[in-house]
Amino acid sequence: MMEPVKVGLLGLGTVGGGTVTVLTRNRDEIARRAGRDIVIARAAAKAYNRDAIAGIEHVPSITDDAWAVVRDPQVQIVIELIGGYSPARELVLEAIANGKHVVTANKALIAKHGNEIFAAAQRRGVTVAFEAAVAGGIPIIKALREGLAANRIEWIAGIINGTSNYILTQMRDHGRSFDDALAEAQALGYAEADPTFDVEGVDAAHKLTILGSLAFGIPLQFDRAYVEGITRIEAQDVANAEEFGYRIKLLGITRKTARGVELRVHPTLIPARRLIANVNGVMNAVLIEGDAVGPTLYYGAGAGSLPTASAVVADVVDIVRALTTDPENRVPHLAFQPGELRDLPVLPIDEVETAYYLRMQAADRPGVIAAVAGILGDAGISIEAIHQKEPAEGDTHVPLVMLTHRVRERQMNDAIARIEALDAVRGSVHRIRVEQLAG
Repeated sequence: MMEPVKVGLLGLGTVGGGTVTVLTRNRDEIARRAGRDIVIARAAAKAYNRDAIAGIEHVPSITDDAWAVVRDPQVQIVIELIGGYSPARELVLEAIANGKHVVTANKALIAKHGNEIFAAAQRRGVTVAFEAAVAGGIPIIKALREGLAANRIEWIAGIINGTSNYILTQMRDHGRSFDDALAEAQALGYAEADPTFDVEGVDAAHKLTILGSLAFGIPLQFDRAYVEGITRIEAQDVANAEEFGYRIKLLGITRKTARGVELRVHPTLIPARRLIANVNGVMNAVLIEGDAVGPTLYYGAGAGSLPTASAVVADVVDIVRALTTDPENRVPHLAFQPGELRDLPVLPIDEVETAYYLRMQAADRPGVIAAVAGILGDAGISIEAIHQKEPAEGDTHVPLVMLTHRVRERQMNDAIARIEALDAVRGSVHRIRVEQLAG
């Protein structure tokens, strides 16, 4: 066997510790697959759990200086597991400048700075691998870049944030409020003390940005994604959706249309019979529609120490296998050859076509439903179903819930503004988009 490949590890948190465990525990198997032994030569961490790294007897030094690792001449591959935008960006660019390959689990970094990072890697003839950045242990990037390379991708819809999915599952299974379900997710360690990135859809949007680029060969454009979280979903919405035969999921959706590419994250009603509608708890799933293959579904753990480490180490194995090959002929970072990316427009949400669930508080008197239906009709929006709920004790207004057929969002915005202006409608109209996800 050839000389071992020396790896430098930045970050020894949950995923860093898991990476050490997997590399140590499966060392022989990994070497047989990679063709060479893989050893961690240097590691950097501000703080870490000694037990997590008890397995690496051959780490000569754990430093708190990440720069020393990316500049160490013996390190051939840098694994970046610090997270966040900075100093991760600067460290990765420095590693590339020093001719090192990079493996990262950092979706925020790739979504925001990936174009710059991949261009630098291309110039230097090194690889930046990021399988662990999307959907944890599910090999979704490999599937898109390699397994589905024969297909025109039509659309992708994914449950790619486990925290939000856990909260929505709790709301559905136990009738909990959003706040109660979030508090439980925090108590169990599924949600951070500051859960904003998860519950507001930002984390899912980082991952969706990457999937959209891989699917359609467009530059990474996180700032163009439409992002809406789950904080305004109420227990009654979850129950209403159920009555209509739907489930509410926070979906990342990217679809190619004649007018451009949709890139959107928002709560979505999907038919309860779809496999993806039955993905519960912290699990992730990504549904991809290809023109030749049809729909394919990828399911598994989207986070966690060992599942994410599984993807990190697979990337290391890929790079080790490629170390002896011509750098010009590796699998391209964003699936399409670097000169072949197309700057297709990313559609603003106003231009997206989808169906809707609408909920409003309407006066309990004749003619109100007709007035609402009339406004929708004028806007060219047809109604699929209407439910009028029982009024609360002594209330003059009742919850009115409806499902519409597909329409462009701009038309729906105009109709909602007109409905909210009716004196018979109290407060604002609550909307959730609806997708059938039919193959």
